[in-house]
Amino acid sequence: MTKMTKFLGAAAAIALSAGAVNADPALVYDLGGKFDKSFNEAAYSGAQRWVEENGGEYREIEMQSEAQREQALRRLAESGSNPVVMTGFAFGNVLNEVAPDYPETSFVIIDMVVDQPNVRSVVFNEHEGSYLVGMMAAMASESDTVSFIGGMDIPLIRKFACGYAQGVMAVNPDATVIANMTGTDPSAWNDPVKGAELTQAQISQGSDVVYAAAGGTGVGVLQAAADAEILSIGVDSNQNYLHPGQVLTSMLKRVDNSVYEAFSDGPGLETGFRVMGLANGGVGYAVDEFNAELVSADMQAAVDAASAKIAAGELTVHDYTSDDSCPALTF
Repeated sequence: MTKMTKFLGAAAAIALSAGAVNADPALVYDLGGKFDKSFNEAAYSGAQRWVEENGGEYREIEMQSEAQREQALRRLAESGSNPVVMTGFAFGNVLNEVAPDYPETSFVIIDMVVDQPNVRSVVFNEHEGSYLVGMMAAMASESDTVSFIGGMDIPLIRKFACGYAQGVMAVNPDATVIANMTGTDPSAWNDPVKGAELTQAQISQGSDVVYAAAGGTGVGVLQAAADAEILSIGVDSNQNYLHPGQVLTSMLKRVDNSVYEAFSDGPGLETGFRVMGLANGGVGYAVDEFNAELVSADMQAAVDAASAKIAAGELTVHDYTSDDSCPALTF
């Protein structure tokens, strides 16, 4: 059972569960909602796995606006929640201010680095996993044109796009990769209608495989692709089941593992900087009963070989966030 704490509006106070201060862990979701079928939902899955295996309880908060970030972290820390885990880069500045005020509370931030002694920062090599699904897109494409739709236009999402384009070009140097972002503010994470519109525009330009890294917006991307009978690629969580036989694969970002490990480690967990990539199971791609017929043996063998080389350091995928450049794609 979870102790559910939810914001009701921008001006609403956070009403934490009544009772004595305790050390239950807590999870704060980024904008887009807990059940976005992607990033936030992966975090939720990790928390639920911890509950099922340990019988514990945790508190959770769904963000409704940017203004609620600091209030959420402070109220949870003051109520005794420990550790407090948050999903999303946008918590970075707030956590950097809040963490020193609660030195006995362990904080975990996913997708951003905060250099405080009581903070664990977890980041992912999304470009590596995106490279693999880019290879698959190129091998599956019949038009030699594939595409990418991102959520909010930030370096992190360009990192996905750049890795994807590199994977495409590794298989087919003559391929065309179209890339669009949904917007420049947090609403871009939860706009499935705009996602569908962008997908339709890319299809009109010849795309027959589209990769979405856009949170809840991606649901609209996958739906539009299914309606047009082209292939799509999911992200973060395994989204193959959403449209069986039409989602080529999903780029897995194991946010669930990071939340599960934080909850399991508990108060006083080891802090510092963690990078999750192909070498340690942090990213990957999904094959299951919903896409098995789409992934040929040759495709899987090629992707697995590339994955092994990346993990061993024999193949380097350029990280857009290292120097804000992408050799395979123009934004």
